[in-house]
Amino acid sequence: MWNERESPLRIEKRFEFEEYSKISKFMEKIEKLCKENDIYPNISFGKNFVSISIFLDNKKISDNEKDFSKDIDKFYLED
Repeated sequence: MWNERESPLRIEKRFEFEEYSKISKFMEKIEKLCKENDIYPNISFGKNFVSISIFLDNKKISDNEKDFSKDIDKFYLED
């Protein structure tokens, strides 16, 4: 589940991984998705996690941002 935060308005989620090599594959999929949707979230990662924050332009999440976050969830479940 994505968490909604304020100041600044954004949604964010942390994804956990057992192996660092899976992070690389996950990030490659996200890179393509970003280019396709022209959405560029803040991404940080470590040895076993990736944290993603999508900053919202409006007062609520748009359909495009919802679809984008759902696609990221699908990528995570694939691995």
